[in-house]
Amino acid sequence: MTDRLGDRLVTAREEGFVGRRRETAAFRALLAAGRGAVVYVHGPGGIGKTTLLHHFAHLARGAGRPAVRLEAAGVRSYEEELTERIPDRPDLVLLIDGLDDPRVARDTVHRELLPRLPADALVALAGRTAPPLSWRLDPAWQGLLHLLPLGPLDEADSRELLTRRGVPRAVQDQGLAFTRGHPLALALVADVAAHGGEAAGADPSPQIVRALLASLLEAVPTPLHRTALEASSQVLSTTEPLLAALLQVADARPYFDWLCGLSAVESGLRGVHPHDLVRDALDAELRWRDPERRAALHRRASAYYQRLFTQEDDRARQRAVLADFAYLHRDSPVVGPLLEPVARGAAGAARLDRLSVSPGPVSGGELVEACTIAAIHEGIEAARLVHDWSRRPEAETYTVRGPDGVAAGFYTLIELGGAPPPDAPDVPDDPAVRAARGWLAEHGELRGGETALLVRFWMSRDEYQAVSPVQTLITLRLTHHYLTDHKPAVTLLPFADPEFWEPGCAYVDFARLPAADFTAAGRRFGMFVHDWRRVPALAWLAMLTERERAEDPFTVVPPAASDPLRVLDREEFAAAVRDALRGLVRADGLRDSPLLRTRLVAGRCAAGEAGPKERVAALREAVRAAAAALEASPQDRRAFRALHHTYLRPAGTQARAAELLRLPMTTYRRHLTAGIARLTELLWQEELEGGGPEGGGPGAGEGDRSGGPPEVSRPE
Repeated sequence: MTDRLGDRLVTAREEGFVGRRRETAAFRALLAAGRGAVVYVHGPGGIGKTTLLHHFAHLARGAGRPAVRLEAAGVRSYEEELTERIPDRPDLVLLIDGLDDPRVARDTVHRELLPRLPADALVALAGRTAPPLSWRLDPAWQGLLHLLPLGPLDEADSRELLTRRGVPRAVQDQGLAFTRGHPLALALVADVAAHGGEAAGADPSPQIVRALLASLLEAVPTPLHRTALEASSQVLSTTEPLLAALLQVADARPYFDWLCGLSAVESGLRGVHPHDLVRDALDAELRWRDPERRAALHRRASAYYQRLFTQEDDRARQRAVLADFAYLHRDSPVVGPLLEPVARGAAGAARLDRLSVSPGPVSGGELVEACTIAAIHEGIEAARLVHDWSRRPEAETYTVRGPDGVAAGFYTLIELGGAPPPDAPDVPDDPAVRAARGWLAEHGELRGGETALLVRFWMSRDEYQAVSPVQTLITLRLTHHYLTDHKPAVTLLPFADPEFWEPGCAYVDFARLPAADFTAAGRRFGMFVHDWRRVPALAWLAMLTERERAEDPFTVVPPAASDPLRVLDREEFAAAVRDALRGLVRADGLRDSPLLRTRLVAGRCAAGEAGPKERVAALREAVRAAAAALEASPQDRRAFRALHHTYLRPAGTQARAAELLRLPMTTYRRHLTAGIARLTELLWQEELEGGGPEGGGPGAGEGDRSGGPPEVSRPE
């Protein structure tokens, strides 16, 4: 008798079945037991649920039991199925695929179908999501319900699948790298390879991506839901407020809740994220289909992260979001390889989350651990310096601890101001500090109250200064120090292998500074510098956003390079404030103010958008904000009133202002002098910290001072 086509298809399907040993063993055991049970297979689209149900049916028939397969979408009435197709037999094996609608699973299958089946029937259900919580909590289901979540195939099974489908060994490695064990993607790789196309590579072929997305996105209800899923593929993790920013909607809850309900989307400590394969597929498809929308999503994400540094004071959230900001740069050929622990997506973020940084400068046993790590990599003298600097108020050492609680790395920060007195006690004789102070004395131009931050030591216990999760976490934490805590005028950062790190440093606008190189323990360390007065914190972040999407990142110069900042000393600044007060209410009274090109004003202007009118408006706002702070302070309120009637809403003459305040002229002038001094003090502090209400602003420019740090140029 000749074989039917259906029989040949069943045979071919079984011959192509690989893996799923755990699930197969569980189903075989239930078949052998002969008792009633419900197996619930769930996993994302294309993960192999249908193939596994076909395999279960084959096993059931091999055991001599009748197997009935149904497609949930094709069932009009389970009442009719019970009458026409589902036999009333105790050895029944019923398999229902595509049970993706939770209402059908809860109301129809659970309440109407399953109770009417024979007591010893074995039922296998398959859907994208896990069964409703009510099933899992119902005591009646205890021992009856067996969950089988499906994940990707391991490498051995993936390779076997490709081999059985005739994919050459040379193509298999590319396919494995792209598909990461996803069965549908593996099958698509084989299909494309069989037709002579490129199966996969650094940029997966559109054929694979389109076919994969056709399965993954078939249930997307609206274009905005699709955009939500695409947006989640562009960021490390998605929260509801971030999604609102990416979609540009006021309320993103419906879309966020929808994302959370997708089986292809996973939840973590940081938010939700697509399965790695889904993320890769969505990103690749969006990259070639709509690169402008992809770039727009990156811009919106970057703007959202930057706002967290100006509108919120949640230090933990700020620190966490730096990893998200770094993730946007994962495709950069310059810094992408240096961000490998972050660029790995959810897995990389999880590795970072298992590390922690000491909440404050360490001492005691933690300090001993840091000294030990320093001795391993840089020798006993380095360990002595770590210990000696721990006694100084200008130095802080922090440890990075692994999940086992043991120190996995550390870093030491030293604040440098003017030269220390020759007889200052307990100041370590440190070659790095000598070199840094020498450069600062000649070129740093630190003003009163300004400091430079030297990252004296930074290293991982196991990898030293190589790329690693510990190194990445230290980098992110150092960035947080620069942007929020220390707010230095200048950051000095040494590397044991400056040639390796120079391209990455150039990308983040840290210039090579050979004049501050130093030798310790026989090793030459290369120094890099960033001047935050020239490119303030948020202008720096904005520059990185532009470089992230530029074809050549080094064509993006630091903001307003042709319109330099002015660095005024304390006396020049005070004189400029007095002049600004006199011209505050005149239409053109601030047009020529030296303050318009200071860090104070640049920090309040949008990067690349600060014309003369915007700078004048920013200066007026800075003065009025400082005055409002005086008004809110009980001890400064009398001084504020004198300022108010003299400059903010001038009475016309000082005599008239004194009359309005009902003060003798001498008392009025004393209050006015105090008000000007306090206002100047507040504005000076904002100037030193980078401008803007939170310190640092979204726009600034390059300085033009002689002797400053060298320009950052493209590395050779």
